[in-house]
Amino acid sequence: MHFENEEEDRNLSLSKFESMLKTNKVFFFDSEEFEEIILHYLDMGKSSLAKKALKLGLDQHPKSTGLKLVQVEMLIYDDKLDQAEKLLTELYAIEPTNEEIYIQKANIYSKRDKHETAVELLESALQFSEDHADIFNLIGMEYLFMDNLEKAKESFIKCLEEDFEDQSALYNVVYCFEFLDQNKEAIEYLKTYIDRNPYSEIAWHQSGRLYYGLKEYELAAAAFELATYIDEEFIGAYMERGKALERLKRYAEAIDSYNQTIELGDPTSYALLRIGKCFEKLGNKVEALKYFNKTVHEDPLLDKGWIAITDFYVRQKNYQKALYYVNKALGIDDQNRLYWKRFATINKAMDNFEEAEFGYRKAVELGDFQLDTWLFWVDIMKIMGENNNAILTLIQAAEYFPEQFEIEYRMAGFHFLLHEEEKGNFHLSNALRLNSKNVTLLEELFPLVWDRESVQEYIAKHKKSE
Repeated sequence: MHFENEEEDRNLSLSKFESMLKTNKVFFFDSEEFEEIILHYLDMGKSSLAKKALKLGLDQHPKSTGLKLVQVEMLIYDDKLDQAEKLLTELYAIEPTNEEIYIQKANIYSKRDKHETAVELLESALQFSEDHADIFNLIGMEYLFMDNLEKAKESFIKCLEEDFEDQSALYNVVYCFEFLDQNKEAIEYLKTYIDRNPYSEIAWHQSGRLYYGLKEYELAAAAFELATYIDEEFIGAYMERGKALERLKRYAEAIDSYNQTIELGDPTSYALLRIGKCFEKLGNKVEALKYFNKTVHEDPLLDKGWIAITDFYVRQKNYQKALYYVNKALGIDDQNRLYWKRFATINKAMDNFEEAEFGYRKAVELGDFQLDTWLFWVDIMKIMGENNNAILTLIQAAEYFPEQFEIEYRMAGFHFLLHEEEKGNFHLSNALRLNSKNVTLLEELFPLVWDRESVQEYIAKHKKSE
């Protein structure tokens, strides 16, 4: 009831003030009313109205410290730091024990990147303030600016000891723990916090995130579920719970959790995509495809949606449709090496060798240096008869994978095809040294080379020497 009266009084003051502006009549407000009016307009982003209210307020209350401090806040917001500092010096001479003066001075030094001085001023403010929580929060932020995460963490913990309902401090303290790679310690801290405040959905949600990061998916799912019991409209907790349940292979429950997010808000492409993946894991291909299509309908620019449909059709060996959808994804993000690799693999399956070669080349150009990508690319070149280019590509691959028998057998095969016997023998020797058991790889890839008498003699000679 007390808060309702405050809200009514604020609304009356605002109506009265706006009426005064329209009629040019001058009404009297006490200084605190003016402060509330000004701060309301600042919160709304209406700085011109805030400035009008400040001018009228100072006209009526020229000695009001509260209004002058609001003026300081506005000067700092406008980056008029020297003017703000000068006014604060005047106010300090009048009220040296006003904590707000120290806080605003700290704000100025923070803006000047003098964060250590800002911390000293805020610590001075603690001596004169009854509300320590906000000041500890500000000190924590200064330490964050200085990248002193340990001190920041301590300050946010002190803030929460004073006011355990300060959600921003709770988020910040967890951030500090995570940045310091202290996830287990963060969980222990949250346990003590929850003992004091068991109905904090934020604490349960953050605990769930930390458990998920540690791959403790059962505990994560339970924590997220408790967050949803406390706040039945906590969309983020339902979403995170779905992810944890997926990890536990409890796909039907995960679908329910994702569906809850859709019931509470607009369908998100991410939730639709995850539901589709769950149905696919359950073997329900019809529902899976339905949700993948819903995903791209909801967000046609979500490349992951098109890729999900691509992968679905690849698993069905329907490469024509898979190619159509991978091209959709590439139309959105043509710098994604994994999409180009899919493009290449699909074209390879369809015997579109030129397109497949182009796809593998693009994947490598964009940073896909996986061994299998190099090998698939080279094998396509072999089919196309591009033996010299294949050798140059294998030389590149060998920089990333030296002493790799799969590369050496291929190098040997290509050199033999080009009748470069000495180089062929050199690489065949390397391959046999690295892995003689897999010599049949040469037979699989280069049957004509394998059938050569000279090659068989070289292999037999090597085996005798083993």
